[in-house]
Amino acid sequence: MNQFPIDYIEPVFRPPSEAKSLILPVTNGCSWNRCTFCEMYTQPQKKFRARKDEDIRQDIERAARAFGSVRRVFLADGDAMVLPTRRLLAILRDLHQAFPDLQRVSSYCLPRNLAKKTVEELAELKAAGLHFMYVGMESGDDEVLRRVNKGETYESTRSALDKIHAAGLTSSVMVLNGLGGTELSEQHAINTARLCNDTQPNYLSTLVVSFPQGEERFREGFGGDFEMLNQDGLFNEIRLFLEHLELEKTIFRSDHASNYLVLKGTLGRDKERLLEQVNLAIANPGAAALRPEWMRGL
Repeated sequence: MNQFPIDYIEPVFRPPSEAKSLILPVTNGCSWNRCTFCEMYTQPQKKFRARKDEDIRQDIERAARAFGSVRRVFLADGDAMVLPTRRLLAILRDLHQAFPDLQRVSSYCLPRNLAKKTVEELAELKAAGLHFMYVGMESGDDEVLRRVNKGETYESTRSALDKIHAAGLTSSVMVLNGLGGTELSEQHAINTARLCNDTQPNYLSTLVVSFPQGEERFREGFGGDFEMLNQDGLFNEIRLFLEHLELEKTIFRSDHASNYLVLKGTLGRDKERLLEQVNLAIANPGAAALRPEWMRGL
């Protein structure tokens, strides 16, 4: 059996929509890596570092020899945008030289990593072949963001998304249902909707906060009084979120494995239909085709 051309440092994460993409690590781990709800890069081997240009170039060359044609590439790990623009431009150039049929390059993006990048720089990256950025908004409520040590604020996320859109890039925003617990559920839902309204993301998805490795790390940072939302509480929060959304043309998905209720549509066109689905799940869970608990494992 031929060895895979890229020697990954496990575990490797990518968005569900990048299942058919070549995963190219340009960094290892996450440069922030302090969010108390996130377990993605907590292992010792995932300590953050930027990879060397030569190592990335060799991975691209080996992948080109192994696969020939590649149409989509995802730049891993947690935040490729931490790299200087000149390095990202070189990576994009190498990718397009190696894969003439390349159609899309995407990456995760921490809002903080765009603070020092101008719209002009992002437009240059788009012209060089970067298309898609996945932004973990998580919440639009500053109190929730502070308690989970996100390292972002309403304004820092708004500014990053405004830059992304001004540069002509596509945004996919992720929100965590239940992140504020019972105490902050209402303000989490309303202020997150407000931030979405202000930024009009191209794609919006909701996941349910979960802790496969236990809640202790999260609870310590939150203040010790975090109470998880039950199923009904999650449905009421997503209803409040949807009620306050005023989006013009955003593709909405709530179909991640963590969600009990699968929701799909375009907002605002499908807002009323989605609210009807949520109201049915609240009033009559047995009739709402909910995902069983055993299927929600991550």
